[in-house]
Amino acid sequence: MELLIDRVLLISNPAARRGAHRLGAVLAAFRELGVACDHIPTEHPGHAARIAVERRATEHAAVFTLGGDGTAMEVVGALAHTGVPVGILPGGTGNLVARSLGIPLDVRRAVRRLVRGTVTTVDLGVLDGGRRFAFAVGVGVDARMIAETPASAKRRFGVGAYTIAAARATLQCRGFRLRATVDGEVIEREAVMAMIANFGGVLNDLIVLGPGIRRDDGRLDLCIFSPRHAGHTLGIVWRLFRKRFGEHPRMSYRPGRSFRVECDPPQLYEADGEVLGTTPFEARVEPGASTLLLPAGRD
Repeated sequence: MELLIDRVLLISNPAARRGAHRLGAVLAAFRELGVACDHIPTEHPGHAARIAVERRATEHAAVFTLGGDGTAMEVVGALAHTGVPVGILPGGTGNLVARSLGIPLDVRRAVRRLVRGTVTTVDLGVLDGGRRFAFAVGVGVDARMIAETPASAKRRFGVGAYTIAAARATLQCRGFRLRATVDGEVIEREAVMAMIANFGGVLNDLIVLGPGIRRDDGRLDLCIFSPRHAGHTLGIVWRLFRKRFGEHPRMSYRPGRSFRVECDPPQLYEADGEVLGTTPFEARVEPGASTLLLPAGRD
């Protein structure tokens, strides 16, 4: 569905790695398009959600965020089930949600394409503490990669800072015993990484996590990866790149609506690029909870 956007609320995070530097470009892009922009910067964690709830006046056609995935998900979570469209502008380190939605990393292009884009309704996942996630929640390699990447490296190298930590965590194949309960069914496996995914594709679907994973089907998908050595790991990555999801002893999938994840030994878990704690945790799907702007095919 197309949307006429003439006035927006922009919530920016000045502490985000690129947010402050990109703010001027974003405001200029809105001016060039003739879109009135009311800008409010955040002052502390949780402030983005409060701004979204308090200031989403009816004269705003959409709410935009400029910051990292944490800022974006604060706003997306706060506006769940309201029907207010959210446009996510990349201003952080990983920009995982923006990348998954195909939003350009150049903020001027992102503004132009989102303003001229379409509105879609997507599912969200929600954890037992109430935290919502858009892309996925994961344990194992991905959580360790995020936890082991120093903040100084992220500030200096951006998303490239994750590369060394990711390679080290992946090649170590540090396993754990996974016990996942999916809609009442218990699944037990040795694993190196497990994800409960809502969005199936990474980097504009260059890599797809599993078969039939859709952000609007009213369910989430448990993806379990169980390599025993580096050769297995490279084989799994190759299959994800080629989108080959046939029967495989090191990859397994189970869709569902409610999940409980336990690990022995306990593992760190992350949601949308932010480490949140240690297993166990529970998650469930909220069908059609979020209204997001998707970018137009061209500027």
